Amino acid sequence: MIAKDGKYLVFVEVKYRHTGERGWASAAVDWRKQKAVSRTAEFYLLKQGYGLDTPCRFDVVAIDGDRIEWIQNAFDYRR
Repeated sequence: MIAKDGKYLVFVEVKYRHTGERGWASAAVDWRKQKAVSRTAEFYLLKQGYGLDTPCRFDVVAIDGDRIEWIQNAFDYRR
């Protein structure tokens, strides 16, 4: 999901787990997923005509059963 919050473009990774059997939803956003989201964000910026200096933020929305956690600025850009 891509949103705007003030001057920031916010790239949001949403993860869902019905139960904690396979771990928490937020734990699924490991360095590989962070790298993939970062590369997607870079592609989006270039495709939409934004400069690479556009202020961006990477958030995670973790849904574990009925519990929803919104982690703002969850990780930094990964190369």
